[in-house]
Amino acid sequence: MSINDNILIKIRDMKDSLTPVEKLVAEYILDNVDEIPHLSIKSLAQSTKTSDASVLRFCKTMGYKGYRNFIVSISASLGSMDDEQKDQYTDIQPGDDLSTIISNISHNNSKSIEDTLSVIDRNEIARAVRVLVDCNRIVFFGIGASGLVGMDAEQKFSRINKMCHTYTDGHSQLTAATLLGKSDVAIFISNSGSTIEILDTLEIAKKNGATIIAITKYNKSSLADKANIVLSISTPEVTIRSGAMGSRIAMLTVIDILFAGVASSEYKHVKKYLAKTHDIIASSKHRK
Repeated sequence: MSINDNILIKIRDMKDSLTPVEKLVAEYILDNVDEIPHLSIKSLAQSTKTSDASVLRFCKTMGYKGYRNFIVSISASLGSMDDEQKDQYTDIQPGDDLSTIISNISHNNSKSIEDTLSVIDRNEIARAVRVLVDCNRIVFFGIGASGLVGMDAEQKFSRINKMCHTYTDGHSQLTAATLLGKSDVAIFISNSGSTIEILDTLEIAKKNGATIIAITKYNKSSLADKANIVLSISTPEVTIRSGAMGSRIAMLTVIDILFAGVASSEYKHVKKYLAKTHDIIASSKHRK
């Protein structure tokens, strides 16, 4: 189950990967959230110009056995949201003053983390931590901004003496994936889950028996479908760079969770490495 389950955020993030009929149901729910708990399955079907079977299929796609369970979850999500949480992400507009930019970027980043906690599954996190503790080495794959998240992950896991490396371009990723084995973990970082270079590399890593962990947007993507473990993030629907900023913050948060989980579970073993790396960095700063 998710850490802070919120079905409305899941619907928003999955909307674009749904079938056309399911998307009609999703859009109506998001546009009329307050009335949904009062609608029967037949009323919702009529309002969305679909059928009872289509609404039920949508509920199952969202992870619910039936309509009643779905409606209870909708009601709980509405009840847990205060006015501030209902606020939408705010894009940066040309000509915005610095005060507005500071406020909007801070709000969007905070909301990305908050919403990610509504879609990420704590059981999947636990599984990921277990395989990272037991693996021989960790390899991170990401393109562009996702590659930068991988580099941050490499820096963190290196501090506890985990054999790891990040690959950020297509050619080096294919080469690295070819050398993976059954005792290795490959972590693929991609907001869309559809980056061609990532999917090509994933096929090779999977064929070689590596455990595949995906850090990706909560949706139906090829990356999510093919991964052994999926760690979902929630990202804003905005039009310019503030969207990429939000997804990066969410991904970095997931990396921090994984690192802290592994370091905590192996603390007796890794504390000496944490102390050594802390001391050498502190000593280097002091010399300067």
